[in-house]
Amino acid sequence: MTPQEPVRAAGCVLWRRAPGGGEGGAAIEIALVHRPKYDDWSLPKGKLKRNETPRECAVREVREETGQNCVLGPRLPTARYLANGRPKEVTYWSAEARGGAFTPTTEVDRLLWLPPAAARTRLTQPRDRELLDALMSTTRH
Repeated sequence: MTPQEPVRAAGCVLWRRAPGGGEGGAAIEIALVHRPKYDDWSLPKGKLKRNETPRECAVREVREETGQNCVLGPRLPTARYLANGRPKEVTYWSAEARGGAFTPTTEVDRLLWLPPAAARTRLTQPRDRELLDALMSTTRH
């Protein structure tokens, strides 16, 4: 039996400078998306399209799920896990939001901007918390 090829995806830990200095002294806010299909809070991500690079996919998924344009920063750890019994590999970047407007869809119905500590608590999956931790430890904001 040969191992299955992983589903390839890409995403971002999307951040912005906190308006007015931020809540509780946090200089930045993190974008979390709510997916009604799973009733979870996660980071924007999605599957690569044919002939799309992971970088292109990450920027597209941020735009589709949050309405934000972004600039990719440092690469973050790659998440590897099973999704519906199949291996999945998600390449992540830090990304700074550069403006846009959120429009709810059937895939993502809510967007929250939270200080890092509150975002860490709200994230559903531990692997997403690890990515947020990586952003906070490797990037100066």
